[in-house]
Amino acid sequence: MALLVTAALFLYAKVQSQRQDINKLQHSLQEMDEQAKLIVRTDIELNKTQEELDKKVTGLYALQRISRAISTTLEDHQIFKMVEANHLEELGFEKTLVFLYDEKQAAFGPYLHRNYSEEELKDITVKVNQDKDFYLGLIHSQKSISSISLKGTDKINEINRIFKSIYTIMSPILPKEGSRGFLFAGTEDPEISPNEGDTEFITILANQLSAALDNSRLFEKTWRAQHDLERKVEERTRELRSLLEEVKVISKRKTDFISSVSHELRTPLTSIKGYASILLAGKLGNVPEEIKERLEKINRHSDELTHMVNDLLDISRIESGKIAMKQEAQDLSSLIKIVIDLLSVQLKDKDITTSIDIKPEASTVIADRSQLERVFINILGNAIKFTPAKGKISVSAKKSQDMVQVDISDTGCGIPAGEQEKIFDEFYRIDNPINESVKGTGLGLALVKHIVEAHGGKIWAKSSPGAGSTFSFTLPQKN
Repeated sequence: MALLVTAALFLYAKVQSQRQDINKLQHSLQEMDEQAKLIVRTDIELNKTQEELDKKVTGLYALQRISRAISTTLEDHQIFKMVEANHLEELGFEKTLVFLYDEKQAAFGPYLHRNYSEEELKDITVKVNQDKDFYLGLIHSQKSISSISLKGTDKINEINRIFKSIYTIMSPILPKEGSRGFLFAGTEDPEISPNEGDTEFITILANQLSAALDNSRLFEKTWRAQHDLERKVEERTRELRSLLEEVKVISKRKTDFISSVSHELRTPLTSIKGYASILLAGKLGNVPEEIKERLEKINRHSDELTHMVNDLLDISRIESGKIAMKQEAQDLSSLIKIVIDLLSVQLKDKDITTSIDIKPEASTVIADRSQLERVFINILGNAIKFTPAKGKISVSAKKSQDMVQVDISDTGCGIPAGEQEKIFDEFYRIDNPINESVKGTGLGLALVKHIVEAHGGKIWAKSSPGAGSTFSFTLPQKN
């Protein structure tokens, strides 16, 4: 009996141990099952994440291609054609539309459509314009909407019906100038569900379109402005050409008139001077002193008038090209010294000192000697006239590019700023006390300007009242 009890207890203990082992095994199997389920779920999530990542990479490549394509054109319609031709389906939406709002027509118009028939497009256009306030509000909000942001609303259901889609994303197109609008992207595939990443892609594409439209309109505005400017320049050039022809005609008439009148004046002037000289010489009898004084005035004024007539003739001849310039190599130093020697009496009378500084590289110029002497005589003569006693006059020359620049400076009364351009005009004289006391024709500097320009040079003056003047002109060194 005791043996049976012991055996029974042994069997019971063994059964209990086996039950514990079975429970442990079941627990382990449950843990393994949970781990297997976790692995499966993780694998599914990883696959889903990988798919989403692949989709994003594909979308980014598509956006890059579209961006590159639309940057190659500057025409509105071509921009949308480029978008249509560059794999929009890779963004995950088989249906695409772009509407822009025309302010003048007060209506939306389609600029891009994919996977819609012409009839469907007309119907959508009508319905968009019937509810245009909503779409204008979308543009004004500057925010994208989607089946996610409007989930469960009547509006998204209405939009899906109008655009024949299950899932929708709409983003405003906001160029800085011109017509604004919106981009629609949708799908009828129930297995495709847009997420926030898809909304971001469509928003980026809408921004790219906005930038492309801005570039297009800026180019058009620039092109039109340039076209208008070219037209205005052409018109103004024609006007200036016509005016220039008129000026040439008037200038020729003036030159011909001056030349003709000057020639006509020389004959009577010669007679007047001749008769005055005969009378002064007493060839027709003794002349009373009072009459002799008047004859001397006639003779002196005749000389002044003859000098003015000769200057006028020279100016008209230079303008018309009738004076042949014998341009040869001239030594500036020797020529200037000769002119200063000719004017030595006037210089001595006013105790004016002179200085000459000719740089070695500027010692030779190509010029007509007699005409160049007239240039120096006129400018130095003016300098003497307007320089007070014990003043100073300096003459210098230096190389200036391929020309020689001559500067004649004095310590005279100077020239007001407003007068410096006018002093080279014919008959122009500065209104100052010296000019009032010293007679002149106002032709000297005009003649000098014509002579310098006939040599291919330029002349100008710099001066300040009370600080003297510097007359500068250029001469060539080569024929």
